[in-house]
Amino acid sequence: MIPKVFKEVIDLGDGREISIETGKLAKQAHGSVVVQSGKCMLLCTVVSNYKQSDVDFLPLTVDYREKFAAAGRYPGGFFKREARPSDGEVLTMRLVDRVLRPLFPKDYHSETQVMIQLMSHDEDVMPDAMAGLAASAAIQLSDFPFECAISEARVGRVNGEFIINPTRAQLLESDIDMMIGASADSVMMVEGEMDEISEEEMTEAIKFAHEAIKVQCAAQVKLAEAFGKKEVREYEPEREDADLAKKIHDMAYDKVYAVAQAGSAKHERSAAFGEIKEEIIASFSEEEQADYGGLISKYYSKAEKAAVRDLTLNEGLRLDGRKTDEIRPIWCEVDYLPSTHGSSIFTRGETQALATVTLGTSREANQIDMPSFEGEERFYLHYNFPPFSTGEARPIRGTSRREVGHGNLAQRALKGMVPEDCPYTVRVVSEILESNGSSSMATVCAGTMAMMDAGVQLKKPVSGIAMGLITDTESGKYAVLSDILGDEDHLGDMDFKVTGTADGITACQMDIKVKGLSYEILVNALKQAREGRLHILGKITETISTPNTDVKDHAPTMVTRRIPNEFIGALIGPGGKVIQELQKETETTIVINEDPVTEEGIVEVLGVGSKGIDAVMAKIDSLLFKPEVGSVYEVKVIKMLDFGAVVEYMDAPGNEVLLHVSELAWERTENVSDVVNMGDVFDVKYFGIDKRTRKEKVSRKALLPKPEGFVERPPRDDKRRDDRRGNDRNRDRKPRRD
Repeated sequence: MIPKVFKEVIDLGDGREISIETGKLAKQAHGSVVVQSGKCMLLCTVVSNYKQSDVDFLPLTVDYREKFAAAGRYPGGFFKREARPSDGEVLTMRLVDRVLRPLFPKDYHSETQVMIQLMSHDEDVMPDAMAGLAASAAIQLSDFPFECAISEARVGRVNGEFIINPTRAQLLESDIDMMIGASADSVMMVEGEMDEISEEEMTEAIKFAHEAIKVQCAAQVKLAEAFGKKEVREYEPEREDADLAKKIHDMAYDKVYAVAQAGSAKHERSAAFGEIKEEIIASFSEEEQADYGGLISKYYSKAEKAAVRDLTLNEGLRLDGRKTDEIRPIWCEVDYLPSTHGSSIFTRGETQALATVTLGTSREANQIDMPSFEGEERFYLHYNFPPFSTGEARPIRGTSRREVGHGNLAQRALKGMVPEDCPYTVRVVSEILESNGSSSMATVCAGTMAMMDAGVQLKKPVSGIAMGLITDTESGKYAVLSDILGDEDHLGDMDFKVTGTADGITACQMDIKVKGLSYEILVNALKQAREGRLHILGKITETISTPNTDVKDHAPTMVTRRIPNEFIGALIGPGGKVIQELQKETETTIVINEDPVTEEGIVEVLGVGSKGIDAVMAKIDSLLFKPEVGSVYEVKVIKMLDFGAVVEYMDAPGNEVLLHVSELAWERTENVSDVVNMGDVFDVKYFGIDKRTRKEKVSRKALLPKPEGFVERPPRDDKRRDDRRGNDRNRDRKPRRD
């Protein structure tokens, strides 16, 4: 029996559609949908346990995977099955998680899984743009306590025109690549990269995407109604005690306000807040503490948050004593590490990043092998966040999703400033040594300086800043915070990171926690971020204003050379013998790629110092050497023969030609050694291909004056000689016997 299928179609307005279908697949999940656009199909399933977990947070897992079969491909590597998620998949998981998580009730603690799978791929559809839509649509079909439908959309701009969910080809021409997550009423998440656009242009892009998202949210609601909207499940809510909350608020508020008002450092402030909390807990008897459980800590945190927010809104002061638009003290240094190709330290307040740069050939490019995209990155950035950076000791279990996301944001901020003709593969690594607010933005600043220190010719330096927002809906007051602290990150209504040059924004990441944030406030916040960004940029350029003109003495120099396709084999040699020996002799790295358009060979030579590189270039010149008819060349005798001498062009070592005994001198030469010897250097004239011998002809005697009275022997009559030889052959031939 074929199950009943329910379907809604979303018109993207340019002939493309997105369909949401349910009822056919994965019916035991609490909600499942298939989202399709073109040939691209995503299956999303959601399940949430009915029993609350014994934790004080939502154990939500968002998992996005791309199946290689979806693109008709096999997984790479030895084991032919999908294993750990790629960085691209992790980034999509983060995008979806950031929008979904705030819409679950704060006291909902059931284990919840959202699984999104790419089941069929279409080259003209980027599946990550539909992952948020698929997740929300599946949740709408479930009985989860979830606030409202949301969706995500990518927005690009080509020739001044905004596009929803552009193709990868369109993105290559676009100056904007932003992903926006929103409900029908409010924008909740923004992340993307831009080509130095203004704050107003960024806001217009967000508005454009939000209008499309409203249509997608309406389609989800309509599908849920047609399918049969389920009753929201009942779950055991967290215990609340209004009297206790008020009591703790009254006990803590003024004391917290006073500590916050004092403007102290992180550890001093944390210790003071800890003492207030311990004092409040101690005021309750052991029986009361056991009875209230975690309510005392919970209500203290609420009181602390309220006091800090009020301090900022009422007095314009912050936890460390700064004003709302004030940036913490900054100091920078470059060329700190003596052995790296480039290095820098960027310290802002209690946040510090140490960045290193390594230069390499195309062989070191970061290979991306996903079902939805195959390619390589010649510039990439890795971000490491060790536990000691926050004064903690915790298990280290590989690269976290947070590290992948922060590194990707910094990479997107910087990559547009790496020139297209940069010959190197550039790897930047950011080591976070201290953290108290926006280590990802410190990474952008440190990465900029490290690349300029390494001699990478950045178009413009880039800086980044993390911002916060505190609003009071009742009074209409709001405060935009520049360069937020770690403690300010969670107490605000919006935290956003903006990077850019002096001329515009290159990347951003926003998480908006307040409903219905006005675009006026958003623009004002972005403009304040620009002022902070320019201030930080000034500190960077005080340390290093322009890229170093050359790489460091111990860093490799890269020289690129194009050669005709027919010479690639000669340079590589049989079994790679020539190129391997050349690399060993010159202590260089040689990489040969083929231009897919011109089919020329692109030779990359990487080496420290010029001696080895010059030797490789000489070898290439030798391979490409083509003597011109009538030209004179200096040669060296490298082999003696009875009928001449083998000579090598001095300008092209390895290129040899026979100098026949008859071309040594005008006089008759009985022995070659009477005229030349091994190692002799002299000039010869090149005559091209000899018609008689069909070999290259060079002459020494052509450059010498004829001896006085010299009579040149007349040329042979080749026709008579051939006829004579033919007649002799006929005469010698005997009659054939039958």
